Amino acid sequence: MKEVKIGAFCEKSMEVSMECLAKTVGSGDLEVFATPMMIALMENAAAECLSQFLDEGETSVGTYVGVDHISATPLGMEVFAKAEIKAANGREVEFLVEAFDEKGKIGGGTHKRFVVLAEKFQQKTNSKLDA
Repeated sequence: MKEVKIGAFCEKSMEVSMECLAKTVGSGDLEVFATPMMIALMENAAAECLSQFLDEGETSVGTYVGVDHISATPLGMEVFAKAEIKAANGREVEFLVEAFDEKGKIGGGTHKRFVVLAEKFQQKTNSKLDA
């Protein structure tokens, strides 16, 4: 793993489609951007941001998400997530994450990722099937 730069950030965007609605993913009954989808977009931005500091064979896994979803977004609107590195402690990296739609901020909080060796991590996880 290379030295992680505090302040590095990445942004990801998407259009709110039927597949992203609370009603579709099972997190509610309404046709609004689902909280789990907002979190996934935030995690995606964080994972991409951290990837520039990884060596071959490394990846990162999410270990913590603490966010507020403060405003609903309708079907068809564009949403954006930003993840900025706020701290790094060895292989643990903490991000400030925020999400916006075309009208303003819709959520924010913190997210942590941990750098692992991809193959070793996958093998350890798959070993649960043998137990």
